[in-house]
Amino acid sequence: MVKFKNNIFKGNWVTMDIELKNGQFIYKGKNIEKDEIPNLDYDNAYKGTISYKILNNHTINHDAAVNCGLNIRFDCMASHDITYVGIIQTARASGLKEFPIPYVLTNCHNSLCAVGGTINEDDHLFGLSAAKKYGGIYVPAHLAVIHSYMREMMSGCGKMILGSDSHTRYGALGTMAIGEGGGELVKQLLKQTYDIKYPEIVGVQLIGKPKKGVGPQDVALSLVKATFKNGFVKNRVLEFFGDGIKNLPIEFRNGIDVMTTETTCLSSIWETDETVEEYFTVHGRKNEYKKLIADDFVYYDKLIIVHLDEIEPMIALPFHPSNAFTIKELNENAVDILKTVEESGNKLLKNGKLDLVSKVKDGKLIVDQAIIAGCAGGTFDNLMIAANILDNNNGTNMNMSVYPGSQPIYMDLIKKGAIEKFIKNGAVVKTAFCGPCFGAGDVPANNCLSIRHTTRNFESREGSKPGEGQLSCVALMDARSIAATAANGGILTSATEIEFEENFDKFVFNSEVYNKRVINCFGKANNEESLILGPNITDWPQMPRLKDNLAMIVAAVINDPVTTTDELIPSGETSSYRSNPLRLSEFTLSRKRPDYVKNAKEIKLRAENFYNNKDIEITKALELAQTKGETLVGSVIFANKPGDGSAREQAASCQRVLGGVANIAKEYATKRYRSNLINWGMIPFILSEEYEFNNNDIIVINNVKTILKDLKVNALVIRDNKIAKELTLSADNFTENEKAIILAGCLINKNRE
Repeated sequence: MVKFKNNIFKGNWVTMDIELKNGQFIYKGKNIEKDEIPNLDYDNAYKGTISYKILNNHTINHDAAVNCGLNIRFDCMASHDITYVGIIQTARASGLKEFPIPYVLTNCHNSLCAVGGTINEDDHLFGLSAAKKYGGIYVPAHLAVIHSYMREMMSGCGKMILGSDSHTRYGALGTMAIGEGGGELVKQLLKQTYDIKYPEIVGVQLIGKPKKGVGPQDVALSLVKATFKNGFVKNRVLEFFGDGIKNLPIEFRNGIDVMTTETTCLSSIWETDETVEEYFTVHGRKNEYKKLIADDFVYYDKLIIVHLDEIEPMIALPFHPSNAFTIKELNENAVDILKTVEESGNKLLKNGKLDLVSKVKDGKLIVDQAIIAGCAGGTFDNLMIAANILDNNNGTNMNMSVYPGSQPIYMDLIKKGAIEKFIKNGAVVKTAFCGPCFGAGDVPANNCLSIRHTTRNFESREGSKPGEGQLSCVALMDARSIAATAANGGILTSATEIEFEENFDKFVFNSEVYNKRVINCFGKANNEESLILGPNITDWPQMPRLKDNLAMIVAAVINDPVTTTDELIPSGETSSYRSNPLRLSEFTLSRKRPDYVKNAKEIKLRAENFYNNKDIEITKALELAQTKGETLVGSVIFANKPGDGSAREQAASCQRVLGGVANIAKEYATKRYRSNLINWGMIPFILSEEYEFNNNDIIVINNVKTILKDLKVNALVIRDNKIAKELTLSADNFTENEKAIILAGCLINKNRE
């Protein structure tokens, strides 16, 4: 086994706390080589995983063989208030009559109703009316963040849940959950299937016990650091097992699990035990518990070994959860490390300059703001321990806010005295809200450093507007070290360096608030109910079908190594416009390529002129390409690796509304972004060779539909009325359903047909 300090995977890779290995057979808890023990069925050992059994139980073809495609139907679904309007509107346009499975509509993203006038609360009323009309489950604002509610009320051992949020992860509760774009939820509402190849399964073996002061975010950031950049778990399922699990409380497990999204894995699942059984019992749902464990003999396509006892308190600096260091390492090398962050930030800024090094005073790094919130940070355990740390260390005089993940958590924190501890020790306690995670709450001031136990700290997030000289700097940490830092006057401090009481009384769940406020209409759909459509809620515009040929005009070229969905369509206040496709599209790429919307609109107008024989340049390009038959004209963007991060389908649909017909990329960061492109009728082309596109290049593809069968096509780049380059564009394999969607022009068109 070899050590690589640069974190680039080459065979086996190891640090002190994380080991990565390729394919591994495991027999009765021990790693063995193929054929090491006779009479074992090595060819079918993959069927011994928990993942195989759950996937096999949910695919309608009942054969989860490695070489077989899966056609999955989920047990229930969840969306929040920046996704459910578009999903229901899409399903409604496709003939929706009733929700066929439990569909939870939470209101935890636009809860503040602070931007755009009445439009946020209009969306909430739409959600309530849709729940009554189609038989949904409506969770009012401030009651719970989406994933806290789903853990508490909808998870179950052996279940599968689909959510229109990338952090849809309930694996620690024995539930395989997947975050996807809205189109995939629409398919489930229409009784269609989620179609994927059988994914590779990555075993995650937990060994040992975390030391006092180390929390779930520390383990998660170590895992993300070890796997994100090398793509070790991309689009794979993580299956957690090992003796170390028994040493982790259930909310500790949940805290690790929700962050697996940042590794770019497809989903996660954990073996279950009496701790999970106790969780369901406490929440009044003991019948949802089942013992889940892999067979004695099992094969994992890859293996990760996590030495829990060797993990140290971590901090993930801007601008990614994988940009992680131990707090000790950062404190010892603060100036050098922060200079690299400044370099990254200054590449984003058009006006202004990032300055973090000045926050190092007398050799100590001083932070400006502290937040513990949401599905990752706002758990009962995290907040009880954080309250104890503040109370035992004279409180804080810095800007600190905490957000319990749900009202039942809030209520028990009150009973246990934690809320009083927070308030009297200088922290502000707020209601369940996802805003600090995506930029709609507690946005830090420009050039300030915020430490947060939330899920994500990408560039162009948490309120950043780099094109306007505003850059939000968020570092991810565990609640324990955040509280230790706050108690130390903002000096970056590891929770292993202070004294605090770790023990607390067990959580007591009270469902009364849900019983009184949640509207559960599942199985009681009433088609006589009218949808309440506020003035901002509009239908989708008509999308054109794919034609014989394709002429794509380049509207944006992005050469960054990775392009996140936050950059494709910003979060924050723009989320309030998610119910109006045309209005939202005005924000597309606004923080990455501000001229994109203008370019795309001009190309859309040129397409209309071409159809009316009024665009000579496009006509000339088709003549050069010897194009025959009907041609679809639209815009295209090039990006090296687009789609990291959020599941939001609007990252694709906004391009489509503006006349987009495709993306060209070296690879797609996530399966869900590729699915979003397809569901909106956009072809996800792959370019393997190096080529520098320019804006307004015309890329002509004759007989473009052959891409769906042959997975490659020839393309001519027309520049300055001349053929500049002949390229080969390829694509990953399409399912039959995906082919039909692309041919029809989008999922709505396909379902109408």
